[in-house]
Amino acid sequence: MKTINLVGGGRVGQTLGRLLAQDGQVRVQDLLTRSQASAEQALAFIGSGRAVGNMQHMRPADLWLLAVPDGQIAPVAAALATCSSLPPATVFHASGALGSELLHPLREKGWQVASAHCLLSFASPALALQQFAGTPCALEGDAQALAELRALFTRLGAQCFDVRAQDKMLYHAGAIFATNFLPVLQDLAEQLWQQTGMPLPMVQHLRASLLHNAVNNLIALGPQAALTGPAARGDLALVAAQGQAVQQWDSTAGQAYQALSALARSLAQRQHP
Repeated sequence: MKTINLVGGGRVGQTLGRLLAQDGQVRVQDLLTRSQASAEQALAFIGSGRAVGNMQHMRPADLWLLAVPDGQIAPVAAALATCSSLPPATVFHASGALGSELLHPLREKGWQVASAHCLLSFASPALALQQFAGTPCALEGDAQALAELRALFTRLGAQCFDVRAQDKMLYHAGAIFATNFLPVLQDLAEQLWQQTGMPLPMVQHLRASLLHNAVNNLIALGPQAALTGPAARGDLALVAAQGQAVQQWDSTAGQAYQALSALARSLAQRQHP
């Protein structure tokens, strides 16, 4: 059975660690986080493995996952490359925006390097586990590492595809637009409703019903056909007046309204291929 070591035990690390522990063909071995307490907490969710307090105490493994924030990937890779007791293995990080070139110090030591990004909201590891089946997984890196990771993630239930390193920023920006901005837009809507006197229970009801209906329309009809509102129907006078009202309420929100209205108008006018 292959072994895997995890560096980082946040939501992504916990989710993938649990999936790997359940896989039956990979054994979660050592986990390193910023503190022993956070490592123990992560391992309680994963269900197997050993917490270590120092990278030098990590045992050799077949696979290494660097599930750390983007800004920490390069320093962690550099530190791992200095561990002379560790033989070369396959190492990958989970960033959606950055490529495997961040792992170059390890590649120079003979390691196979890659990046693997699962296009899923990891807001809650427990929910992510339930939602993981069928998740797209963007792979990039060395050929040998990609073959190994493609087999692994496919077995976990992901749908793998290749992405070029130079395209990862745009690929990940798409994920940001599709997921991370939705809570921001919903929060703005709720602030505006409450500002104008809508009772909180009604706001909370709309959070469920309006979003549910909008998502259903989007799935059934596609983005263009599901689009409604003044920009979609070409009422540019209303768009301008409403944009000014939002601008007076909050300048940043006003700029977002104008930019999104311009994109909505462009979408409405786009011809079907």
